Amino acid sequence: MRSTTNRPMIDIQTVDHVGIRVADLDRALAFYALFGFVAEHRAQNDAVVVIKNRHKVEINLIYNANNDGDGKNILMDVPDKYPGYTHVAFRVGSIAATIAMLRENNIRITQGPVSFGRDGHISVFLRDPDRNVIELRGREEDLSKLGGVEVYVPQN
Repeated sequence: MRSTTNRPMIDIQTVDHVGIRVADLDRALAFYALFGFVAEHRAQNDAVVVIKNRHKVEINLIYNANNDGDGKNILMDVPDKYPGYTHVAFRVGSIAATIAMLRENNIRITQGPVSFGRDGHISVFLRDPDRNVIELRGREEDLSKLGGVEVYVPQN
């Protein structure tokens, strides 16, 4: 395959998995179980547990965090802006049902519900127990009864 500049390019077809570093494996497993993830494999030679949901979305929990950053996510919670991955976004079947489930399980929504433009897609953001940011995004759903949806305005 060639790019528009006629140089060869790598043909990425989909995301294979997401790696998330955690401090407490049992706590992380319990949290991600709320989203339908179950442990499928524990590496014998590394601090990694592979978890998947019924749609085969894969997360690798890397359970070797040894610094809690004073309770802050250094990519999101400090004034300095460091390079790195800021969040992972997962598509959900129903954002309304997702919000209800988050509330039922006392999982705090840190931003949202929010719309990022004219596409009608609505997202909510939350943190896992290690303060990793997760976006849950719904598409193609009648959200006229959802209420409280903010329109995102970028801030520098």
